[in-house]
Amino acid sequence: MDWPADRLGLNVPSGWWAAPALLKSFEAAGFTRAQVHAPPVSVLSEPRPCLAHATALAAALATTGLQPVVHAPPELRVGARGGDRAAKGLLSYAAEIGATHVVYHACALPDAPESEDALLFEARALAALSLRAERLGVTIAIENLAPVFPGPEPLSASPMVLRGLANRIGSDCVGICLDLGHAHIVAERRRTSLEALIEPVLDTVTLFHLHDNLGARWQSSGAESGVDPLRLDLHLPPGRGTLPWGRLVPSLAAHRAPLMLEVHPPYRPRAEELYRSFCELLDPRGRALAAA
Repeated sequence: MDWPADRLGLNVPSGWWAAPALLKSFEAAGFTRAQVHAPPVSVLSEPRPCLAHATALAAALATTGLQPVVHAPPELRVGARGGDRAAKGLLSYAAEIGATHVVYHACALPDAPESEDALLFEARALAALSLRAERLGVTIAIENLAPVFPGPEPLSASPMVLRGLANRIGSDCVGICLDLGHAHIVAERRRTSLEALIEPVLDTVTLFHLHDNLGARWQSSGAESGVDPLRLDLHLPPGRGTLPWGRLVPSLAAHRAPLMLEVHPPYRPRAEELYRSFCELLDPRGRALAAA
C-alpha cells in the first residue's frame, strides 16, 4: 500500500497548550498535521480575546511545518442562542492559524421529538456558515459520536444522518469527520460490522479520527490492564483495542482524507512510538509512511 506522508496527524489533548516543544516532537516523529482544541465559546464569541489566542497559537505552529486542524468546543451548538456568534469566531480562528478543517459535533442530540426544532435551526445555521467557510478556505467536518459510557446514542452515532445533513447543505466545505473508534462502538452495539456502518458514507468523508477501544463491552472488563471497566470511548492507541484495523487498511489507503490520531492520556505513548506502531499496523511489513 502507498501511504502519502502528508496524511497522518496527531491530536494535542484537550486542556494541553500546543507549545512549540510539543509540536516539534510531533514533527520530529514524522507527523505532518496536528489537531488542536479551540478555546471555549466565551472566548470565540469575543473578537479581541479570540484573535489574541489565535495569534499565540499561530506563532507556536509557525515553529513547525505542521498543518493544523481545529476541534470545536464540545458545548458549541450552532443555531442555538449565542452559538452562531461563537461559530463565526471559530471559523475566523481556524483561518487565522491556517487550519484546513474545523471538527464540529453536529446532531449531538437524542432521537426524540423535542430535538426536532434544535436540529432544524442547526442545519440552517450550518448552511449559512458553509458560505463563510468557503470564503475562508476552511472545511467544516461534522463528527460521528458514540456514547462515552453505556447509554442512549445521539443521532450523530449514525454516520448516515451526518451524510444526509452534509448533502442537504450541498457545500464542498461541509463533510464528515469519520471517527472510526466511535463507529466501532456503535457497530458492535447494533451487532453489525464496522464496514457496513462506514462504507456508505466514505464519499462524504473529509477527515478521519483514529483511535481504539474495546467495542460495546457487553461485560465489564479491563480494569486489571489499566482501563476503566465500563467506559466505551477509551481513545486507546490503534492496535491496543479490538478495532479490525487489517480490514480497514484498503479503505483508508484508497481514500485521500487526512488521518488524525486521537489518543488520550494516560494511554498515550511518546509521539515517535505512536507514529512507528501505527505505521506498522497499517503495513505489517513495517514500511514507514514517510518512505512511501
